[in-house]
Amino acid sequence: MIAMSEEIRDTKPAVLRGFRLRCPACGEGKLFARYLKVAPNCPHCGEDLHHQRADDGPAYLTILVVGHIMGFALHGLSGYLMESPLLIAILLCALATVMSLMMLPRIKGMLVGYQWATGMHGFGQRPTI
Repeated sequence: MIAMSEEIRDTKPAVLRGFRLRCPACGEGKLFARYLKVAPNCPHCGEDLHHQRADDGPAYLTILVVGHIMGFALHGLSGYLMESPLLIAILLCALATVMSLMMLPRIKGMLVGYQWATGMHGFGQRPTI
């Protein structure tokens, strides 16, 4: 049974804030201290973010999305560049690398936002003093 004193957190705004690489609670502070290292606390509102457990989820989702896009791009480019498979390989490798590096922190931010909104892994608990 859910206690009525717990606050209700909206999932959609929290996930969108995570996508923007911002704190899921306030949307102002930076979510990451480095490229993929989640900050222990939000510098703006002080929300504890060390509870997150994204683990391998962002990498799997990034591979899933980028792999599908690369499959469609391969079919599209093969008609135009049929005589040059090396050029196709170079273009697709470069595109896949850039897309993966851009998407990985955003997908991790979305997962952290989802965990925060649903109270997973200790996000719903209040600190005991």
